[in-house]
Amino acid sequence: MLTVGNNQAVVEELLGNGLLSCPGCGGRLGGWGHASRRPVFAAGRVPVAVRPRRARCAGCGVTHVLLPAWLLARRCDGTSVIGDMLARAARGQGFRGIAAASGVPEGTVRVRLRRFRSSAGRVREFFTRLAGVLAVDPVPLDPAGSPLADAVVAVAAAAAAAAGRWPGMVTVPGWELAAVLTLGSLLSPCVLFAGSRGSLPVPALS
Repeated sequence: MLTVGNNQAVVEELLGNGLLSCPGCGGRLGGWGHASRRPVFAAGRVPVAVRPRRARCAGCGVTHVLLPAWLLARRCDGTSVIGDMLARAARGQGFRGIAAASGVPEGTVRVRLRRFRSSAGRVREFFTRLAGVLAVDPVPLDPAGSPLADAVVAVAAAAAAAAGRWPGMVTVPGWELAAVLTLGSLLSPCVLFAGSRGSLPVPALS
């Protein structure tokens, strides 16, 4: 799995020019068909049919789904919808209120909040460190009241720092940047992290 930008033409250009690297071995990725078509809900529960591009590594031969930044792995709602749910929870809104505001079923909201809380400490640590590396004048992040809220604040701080470091290059919203840097695994049982030590996959965000 590799998370890339939302512009399909740009993704095809990156593949054609050998500018996308295998997350496993670092080899060059080339086009390799498409994943299965599936519906995903955007804001307002508007269904959108998506069929992500697939790529194959010329080095190790492993194939990868190139997931647009507006999607998370194995989630039927878009990244911005899920990010808004997490932000509402960070502000103290309960799962019933979040469900009513987003149109997402209450049970789904509860499961997603529980999943994010289980990894909130690691998410906060990674994005706090990244914000400190990227910010021109880093400042400590104050406690936000809960591990979930601390993680949400850290994601926002890292996104602001990345936009300040590379103005005009990092153009995706904060939660989509988080999707890129967690390889789409933000709500997975085991969250994966990429782009540490101040290195972001900036070409994939165009």
